[in-house]
Amino acid sequence: MARILVREETLDPSFLPAKLVRREHELDVTYRRYRDALTKGLPFHLLLTGGVGSGKTALARRLGADLERIGRVGGFPLRVTYINCWRRASDRTVMLDLLRSVQVSLPDRGYSLSEMLDVFEQGLRRNPQHLVVLLDEASALVRQETKLVYLLTRSHEVHLGSISLILIAVEDLFPYLDPASRSSFGVTHRLSLAPYDRDAITDILASRAEAALRPGSFDRDVLEQIARIAAPNGDARFALELLGGAAHAAEEAGAEAIGSEHVRRAKGSLLPTVSETQLEALSTNQLGVLLALSRTLTRRGATVPSQKLRAGHTALLEELRAPPMSRTTFWRTLKELERDGLVVLETSGAGSGESSQVAMDELPASYLTTLLEERLGRGRAGKA
Repeated sequence: MARILVREETLDPSFLPAKLVRREHELDVTYRRYRDALTKGLPFHLLLTGGVGSGKTALARRLGADLERIGRVGGFPLRVTYINCWRRASDRTVMLDLLRSVQVSLPDRGYSLSEMLDVFEQGLRRNPQHLVVLLDEASALVRQETKLVYLLTRSHEVHLGSISLILIAVEDLFPYLDPASRSSFGVTHRLSLAPYDRDAITDILASRAEAALRPGSFDRDVLEQIARIAAPNGDARFALELLGGAAHAAEEAGAEAIGSEHVRRAKGSLLPTVSETQLEALSTNQLGVLLALSRTLTRRGATVPSQKLRAGHTALLEELRAPPMSRTTFWRTLKELERDGLVVLETSGAGSGESSQVAMDELPASYLTTLLEERLGRGRAGKA
């Protein structure tokens, strides 16, 4: 069986793609701002914020890589240093990484911050350069009343050379900065990334899938299913993790391509939101509609038209020798399942329930079918 994941590393959060899909405008704007300022011999500082999986780190690292290709600014080499403050959560530990960026190595202990700054200044004098410092997860540092942000944004005034700073964080750090540091991050020095919408996540998945997966091993429907799952939080990182999990599930099943069932299996494994206890709380009507949906999805794929689902539910009631359900009751039951997060309803522009597409992304449909049939007292012998 041919592998599906041929370059799994391209789905890793640390992988830096050559093109930032759906962040091209933000990259272009920030690149021009830094390039123009540095060409004039001026530092530029940026506060970059956005939710988890919004592309903050990728944007900052792509910007840094593009700036380094400039080579020299104002007669000096340009160097970019990336530091994750979640691991380096104090001024001293951040300074240790900054010292290494200017080819100076000090022991982890035994030096005060003031002494380290002196050594840092000496290193820059020996090797003059312009530093662009990326401080990721900067909340961990700024919430500790750091002095380092002020020192780096005032590098010329405190004789530390030419330094530009990018603070990267989930939250707005402005309230936690001292007044002097805030002045370096005015309105034009702050960029907040909006969450990715569903279309954007689909485009990102398409770009990464082309790099990571064997050609012919996925289709647009699968990518749209993953995007639908990740869209409520705008989290492209989770979407990429889910794509990798679905690819592994397909390989383990010996499949030639990723299917909707593999996506559901990966979702249930990575972020389970449906439990047997939750199913036990459902009414008989809800169980019946959910069973009809899981049976249909096992055969069809990611979604099913509500009309076909109702037809399948009617057939199920006949099989169970249960009384028929009215259209109103069926739709009310479906809306209850949506309210509880067990199904997703996507209504067309006409707004009619009859034209809706129904999806269930939380558990593999085949597994859910077994659970529901057992709950309804049918056991394995009653499976369609």
